[in-house]
Amino acid sequence: MTQAPPNSYNAASIQVLEGLEAVRRRPGMYVGGTDIKALHHLVYEVVDNSIDEALAGSCTRIEIIIHPDRSVTVTDNGRGIPVDIHPQMKRSALEVVMTVLHAGGKFGGGGYKVSGGLHGVGVSAVNALSEWCEVWVQREGQTYFQRYERGIPKEPVKIIGKCDAKQTGTRTTFKFDPEIFKGDLDYKFETLVQRFREMAFVTRGVTIYFLDERTEHEMTFYFEGGLTSFVRYLNRNREVLHPVVHVEKEVDGITIDAAIQYTDAYADSVYAFANTINTIDGGTHLTGLRSAITRTINDYARKNSLLKESDPNFTGDDTREGLTGIISVKHPDPQFESQTKVKLMNPEVQTIAQQIVGEAFSTFMEENPSAAKGIVSKCLTSARARDAAKKARDLVIRKSALESLTLPGKLADCSERDSQKTELYIVEGDSAGGSAKQGRDRHFQAILPLRGKIMNTERARLDKILTSNEVKALISALGTGIGDNFDISGLRYGRCIIMTDADVDGSHIRTLLLTFFFRYMQPLIEEGHLYIAQPPLYRLAYKNQVRYAYTDAERDQTIQTFGVLPDKVNTQRYKGLGEMNPQQLWETTMDPNNRTLLLVAIDDAAEADRTFDMLMGAAVPPRRKFIQTHAKDVRNLDI
Repeated sequence: MTQAPPNSYNAASIQVLEGLEAVRRRPGMYVGGTDIKALHHLVYEVVDNSIDEALAGSCTRIEIIIHPDRSVTVTDNGRGIPVDIHPQMKRSALEVVMTVLHAGGKFGGGGYKVSGGLHGVGVSAVNALSEWCEVWVQREGQTYFQRYERGIPKEPVKIIGKCDAKQTGTRTTFKFDPEIFKGDLDYKFETLVQRFREMAFVTRGVTIYFLDERTEHEMTFYFEGGLTSFVRYLNRNREVLHPVVHVEKEVDGITIDAAIQYTDAYADSVYAFANTINTIDGGTHLTGLRSAITRTINDYARKNSLLKESDPNFTGDDTREGLTGIISVKHPDPQFESQTKVKLMNPEVQTIAQQIVGEAFSTFMEENPSAAKGIVSKCLTSARARDAAKKARDLVIRKSALESLTLPGKLADCSERDSQKTELYIVEGDSAGGSAKQGRDRHFQAILPLRGKIMNTERARLDKILTSNEVKALISALGTGIGDNFDISGLRYGRCIIMTDADVDGSHIRTLLLTFFFRYMQPLIEEGHLYIAQPPLYRLAYKNQVRYAYTDAERDQTIQTFGVLPDKVNTQRYKGLGEMNPQQLWETTMDPNNRTLLLVAIDDAAEADRTFDMLMGAAVPPRRKFIQTHAKDVRNLDI
C-alpha cells in the first residue's frame, strides 16, 4: 500500500480537538491572547458569572482574593452552580459547566433574564487555561466540591460537608497555567480595581470586596447611586455645567440606563456597558446615546433661536466636547463582535437608546433653561473652535502640498521605508538631538528633536494646539493626522519612542507628550506603537572597565562588582542626554541589543482619562493632594 504524501489533504488530516483542548491550542479566540491583558481577562470571566447572579437578583456580595502563589479566588452568595445530574450529559451540571464549551444557564432564558456570560465559554475557558482549578458550591444544605487540572476533572463532584439550608453560593479558585501564560506575567492590583469599580457602578446595590494578599491592599465598592455616582466620580476634578441627567427605562425587555453631564473640559469621557461588560469599542448603544444628545441639542437650539438660520447644525464633534456620558444596556440576547465582548452589535438597541435618552435629555433642557443655554453656548464655542481647527489643519496640509509633502526640516529621517521596521525618537532639545542623530543607526532610526516644552494639550482646544510648530512637526513626521482625522495606516514609524532627560524638566516634557498622544492620537497607544526610552543615570568607570547603571540600587551593586572602595570608581551622573557622546547614547539607549524600552499602554481608559485630567487640567487642589500623598514615593528627583 502506497503511503500518502506529507502534504496530502484527506479525512485523516481533519483534527478533532476533544474537550477543552481547543481553548489551550487557541487561547486568543477565547480570552484574547496570552499576554497580561488576557491574564486579567481570566479574572473578569469568573467575576462576570457572579455579576450575572447579581443581575438575576440572587447575589449581593462578591469577593475576589489574589493569593501569594498568584492563584485567585472568586466567591459570591448567589444561587450556586447546579450540581444535579445533567439529563443529556449524564454528569453533574457543575462538571458540565466547568468542562464543556457552550454549556451554561444563559441560553434558554429561564435561569437568567440578562447576563454578561452568553456563550457558555467563559468559566470553562478559564478552567482550560488554569494549571489547576477548584470549585465549591453551597446548595440545599450541602457543600459540593470538584478539582480540575488543566481542565480535566480529577474526580467526580462530591459532597464534602453540610451548610446552612439558606446559605447558597459558589467559590472558584484557579491558578493560571504558566505553560500558556509564559514569562514574568502577574496581576496588577490597579487594573483589577478599575474593572471592579466599574462593575459596582453599573450593578447598583452589589458589594464587591477585593483583597490582594501579596501586598495586603484591599478595596470595597458599593454604589447605591449607580451611573449617577459613576459620572460624579469621573467629574470630581472638573467644573460641571449642570446636575447629572439620569434615565433608566425598559422597552421590550431591554433596559437602558444612562447618565450625562457637561463640564468645562475640552475632551469627552463617554463609556458604554452591555450587561455590565465594558464594551470598549462601543457599539449600537453608544451610537444611540450620541445621536440622541446631538439631535436634542440641535432641536432645542433651533426652537429657542440660539442658532441663527445661517448657522449649520451642531455636529457630533461639537456636542461631545466636555461631555461625560455613560450608557449601560441590559439585553436578554446581546450580540457581541467577539468572545472578548468589546463591541455591541444589536441594531434595535440604537433606536431604543436614542428614544429613551432623547426624551429624558429634552425634558431636562426644557425644564432647566439656564443649564440648556450653558450647554448650547459650550457647543457654539466648540463649533467655532472646530471650524478654526479645520482651517488651521487645511493650512498645514496645503503648506505641505506646496512643499511637495516635505517632512519637517528638523527631522533626521531614516532610509528604510517599511514602517514595521522603523523607529522615530522624539528627543528633548537640540544638543541631545545632535548626539542621537550621530549615534543612531541611520538605516531604521529617525530623530525628531523638540525645542522646549510643547503646549499642555489638556488645557487647549485643537485650533490653538495646531498653532504650535512643535506639534505640527510631530503630526507631520508621524503621518497619521490627528483627532477625528487620525488614520493609523499612515503611520511612518512602527515604534515612536519618547526620549527625554532623567530630571524634572524631562519628566514634564514626557508627561506633556503623553497627554497629547492620549487625547489626540490614542490608537497609537492602543495598538502598541508608543514607547519611552530608558537612558542610564550613571556611567561607572574603573581602570579599563566601563558600566552603566539605570537606578541608584544598580549603581551600588555595580560598584560592588568592581571589588574596590566606591571612591576608587569614577562615577558620572548624567543630568541630561546631551552629556552623553553619540557612542554612549547608542550603546545604552538606542541599540536594540542593549536598550530597555517601556511600552505605553492603557489598561483602563476611564482611569487614564481621570488621571490626565487631574494631573494636567485646570483644577489645582486635586493635583496638590496627589503630590502631597505620593511625595515620599518619588525616586530620582533632581533638586
